[in-house]
Amino acid sequence: MGYKHLVFEKDATFLVTGGAGFIGSNLCEAILEMGYKIRCFDNLSTGKQENIDLFLDNPNYEFIKGDIRDLNTCIEACKGMDYVLHHAAWGSVPRSIELPLLYEDINIRGTLNMMEAARQNGIKKFVYASSSSVYGDHPALPKKEGQEGNLLSPYALTKRCDEEYGRLYTRLYGLDIYGMRYFNVFGRRQDPDGAYAAVIPKFIKQLMNDEVPTINGDGKHSRDFTYVDNVIEANLKACKASHEVAGQAFNIAYGGREYLIDIFYDLCKALSKSIEPIFGPERAGDIKHSNADISKAKELLGYEPEWSFERGIKAAIDWYINNL
Repeated sequence: MGYKHLVFEKDATFLVTGGAGFIGSNLCEAILEMGYKIRCFDNLSTGKQENIDLFLDNPNYEFIKGDIRDLNTCIEACKGMDYVLHHAAWGSVPRSIELPLLYEDINIRGTLNMMEAARQNGIKKFVYASSSSVYGDHPALPKKEGQEGNLLSPYALTKRCDEEYGRLYTRLYGLDIYGMRYFNVFGRRQDPDGAYAAVIPKFIKQLMNDEVPTINGDGKHSRDFTYVDNVIEANLKACKASHEVAGQAFNIAYGGREYLIDIFYDLCKALSKSIEPIFGPERAGDIKHSNADISKAKELLGYEPEWSFERGIKAAIDWYINNL
């Protein structure tokens, strides 16, 4: 169970793109704690220096400030690396609707640059962040790989394109590439600020400050909220996966389903707050319900998520209380 028992070559090297971001910094931290070398590659456009300051004194840690839109920088970043965990991207469905060209540039061209750099450097495994948004308007629950609908945002389209390139690079060049279809990841170091902040850290901070949160829609949207340690496990298990399952994308979640309004009241209770939310308009491009079938990742990657939503939300609340 989990990832801490996994063993790589004693001098194994990992490149984490977007390593100063929420998921990326957690990956850096976990791999450093396991005793392996990390190279963090980030342009700090959405990642934060404070997320990686705690690694500065670690001799196994190296930082490259650079942009994945520059192929030469990507090639340099991959030199001497064994594994690439590619998490440099711009998230947020509504922001992608406002800025489609930027999302094309970063999430598609940037990812292709990284795959090409990995190919040129003979990288052993390339693991990248995809998204549950690729399911689009397909109504089936739980979401199962191979049952995708019409895409609802430029962000979703960029992730679908990344998956197609991953499939192609494995087939054409033999590069072992694995896509992680994340379902609403949350946990320590997730940014609570800004118009496009994820809902759980945003609610927690607002409630801690006695502010009234706004819920987009009627609160009856459901999501498969996934604690970040499950994501770490998935990435590292993908680095150990066989070549036979490369080129595919996998649902990475806990396999549960939580309603936004229930989460809001659970957070109120945990933080001893008596606040009623405001209900605002639904967001364009949002999927109403999301719940993952994780049987493929279990079978082919050996993924066995340890962190339930209940356990994860307790840990997240504790982290925000101590760090905000």
